[in-house]
Amino acid sequence: MNNRVEQKTYFGHPSALYMLFFTEMWERFMFYGNRALLMFFMVQSMHFDDGKANLIYGSIQALMYTVPLVGGMLADRILGQRRAIFFGGILMAAGAFTMMLQGDIFFYTGLGCIICGNGFFKPNISTMVGDLYSPDDPRRDGAFSIFYMGINIGAFLGSAICGYVGQTISWHLGFGLAGVFMLIGLFVFYRFQFLLGTTGIARGLANSETLDGAIATKVDDGNSTPLLKRKNQLGISWEWTCYITALLCVPLFVLLLINYTVMDYIMNPLALIAGVALLVFAFMETSKAAREKMLAAIVMIVFSILFWGFYEQGGGSLNLFTERNVDLEVWGIHLSSASVNNAINPLFVILFSPIFAWLWPFLNKKGLEPNTPMKFGISFLCLCFGFYLFVMGGKAANNGLVPLSYYVFGYLLLTFGELCLSPVGLSMITKLAPAKLVGMMMGAWFLASAMGQFVAGKIGAMMQVPDTNGQNQDALTSLGIYTGMFEYIAKVSAAAGVVLIILVPLLKKWLHQEK
Repeated sequence: MNNRVEQKTYFGHPSALYMLFFTEMWERFMFYGNRALLMFFMVQSMHFDDGKANLIYGSIQALMYTVPLVGGMLADRILGQRRAIFFGGILMAAGAFTMMLQGDIFFYTGLGCIICGNGFFKPNISTMVGDLYSPDDPRRDGAFSIFYMGINIGAFLGSAICGYVGQTISWHLGFGLAGVFMLIGLFVFYRFQFLLGTTGIARGLANSETLDGAIATKVDDGNSTPLLKRKNQLGISWEWTCYITALLCVPLFVLLLINYTVMDYIMNPLALIAGVALLVFAFMETSKAAREKMLAAIVMIVFSILFWGFYEQGGGSLNLFTERNVDLEVWGIHLSSASVNNAINPLFVILFSPIFAWLWPFLNKKGLEPNTPMKFGISFLCLCFGFYLFVMGGKAANNGLVPLSYYVFGYLLLTFGELCLSPVGLSMITKLAPAKLVGMMMGAWFLASAMGQFVAGKIGAMMQVPDTNGQNQDALTSLGIYTGMFEYIAKVSAAAGVVLIILVPLLKKWLHQEK
């Protein structure tokens, strides 16, 4: 079935892209609004030391990006992307509202709901963007850059608004506000799903079967009842089996966050098993071209783990670095550190996503567009220079406070690195993975991000500032700790970028003309 329906286009892209854009924008408002507050809430309200807060934060983010592996597979085989997105959004909103309540158990339970809901939402909306285009459509990278801009508009607004409300008015009001905007995103998706045509419909359902409850006609696929409508041995449909099982996983996630040290025994074996599984599926491909495309994707997925391990200091150690060691006085106004650190990156993405969305097709027409491996290599070099600017800012610091200009331009370079890797990576998965494995490969991409988040928590914990009688050491002490690790990150990033560039000829051959 061809999911790419003819429809009105805007700026060269189908209208369905913009519907998904707005749905994701408000979901990311919720996600990043919540994320902006996590480290500060744990350190300043729950009074965790830096090390514990970073490790819990890394565990939260690791689970956020691990569960999509399962959510993508369930959508591929049973639910379809539409049902998975809607169910995931409901769970995430419920989690944000739960975090409004006082008490540690509500904090962890809310996070458990958000983790579970994110697993259904995140991989499937990205997959649907890819389904709007044929694999060889040169607009794909541009489409994902536009989609990525929507992500970051939501991230900017959520970080700025929820960050300010949480730090200056009420932590719990900030968390709850994020849930309100999640519901707005779900309304957009429900109301305008007709733009998607048959994209995202569960396997075996008629074209008219949507979230509004339309009755599916029977399809002759060897069994007249679609899989999600069939009942299991307990007499429950497979659709509701997915929902009930997901809800039962929430307490498990709560236990994992409370006992965060056990995550070492989960993430490392999981990454190893996933890596072996991907290699097995790759070598099971009978087509040499399909096999080599998968191998190229696997190499870049592995490098993405390192990238996210460094880049995602933004949600952990860089939050605390901003609070303790960046001069936030602007024209006599002291800015909120939660808003500044978490909003500055998405603001840059908003400003530069259109440029990157235009740049790749422009270079493509000139025959100068870097291929995907080269873009990955460039992203690491941007990461290197960005962290070096933080180090240089430390050398220019006054009483332990880094000038805001060094911080801002450092983040700008990190943003350029992100724009060279993240939207391009999403597009890479949807066009390199075999059609039957695209959901699993998208889940693997997010699993690599999960490992990066987990590594980020470990690195952040290494930057723990000593605590004396409940008070952190002075700014000079914390500055030395942060800039020392930032310099190390910059050096490793430079080495990774060089290795990737050296590998470009081999990976380009494996891509078989794919960019």
